[in-house]
Amino acid sequence: MPPTIPTSFVPHTASSPARRFRSEITGVFGYFAYGVLVIVFLLAIGVFSYGRILAFSKVAKDVELKSARAAIVPATIENFVRLRDRLDSSTTLIGGHDAFSGFFSAIEKLMPSTVRFTTLHLALADAGAAKMEGAGVAKSFNALAAASNAFASDGRIKDAIFSNISVNKDSSVSFAISAMLDPDLLTFVPTAQLPTAAAPVAPSPASASATSSAPLL
Repeated sequence: MPPTIPTSFVPHTASSPARRFRSEITGVFGYFAYGVLVIVFLLAIGVFSYGRILAFSKVAKDVELKSARAAIVPATIENFVRLRDRLDSSTTLIGGHDAFSGFFSAIEKLMPSTVRFTTLHLALADAGAAKMEGAGVAKSFNALAAASNAFASDGRIKDAIFSNISVNKDSSVSFAISAMLDPDLLTFVPTAQLPTAAAPVAPSPASASATSSAPLL
């Protein structure tokens, strides 16, 4: 029998593989978009839940704050405020108070036993600087040099100048001295922190005259 010859047919176009490839790419992007949407949805639920937790926590803290305020006694607050004001005033007064106890304690430790002051004058300038002027007697030049070295090593008695040096009949050395004092020597220190052998504080914060407690020659 003769072969059957179709009366019509649809030719295959060359663009069919390209269309299939585009369909696959579109499907992948679709899945990716759905995945992103799910993640965003989960994040939105998490943010909403965290916001609700914070809201409940705020309500609980407000209740605790109200309870704490209700338990406060106004008289206790007034006492604390008054105490704070007193402490602030005391700090201001102590911070502006000058005392020479530290200076006398330093002199007692630095001065050799063979050197003594016969006169001593301490004065405060307007800028808060303190100056020492005085006169004394040393057993020898070596004792006077030892005192000068002690002042220089300590550093709190600055620019010490020894003048009017003269030798007495008993071979002792008379001298005059002038020096500037470090502010730390004039800072007020509570009595409990002062050395037990500290000399009495000078009565006037502006100036003071005293005789050294070092033993006589």
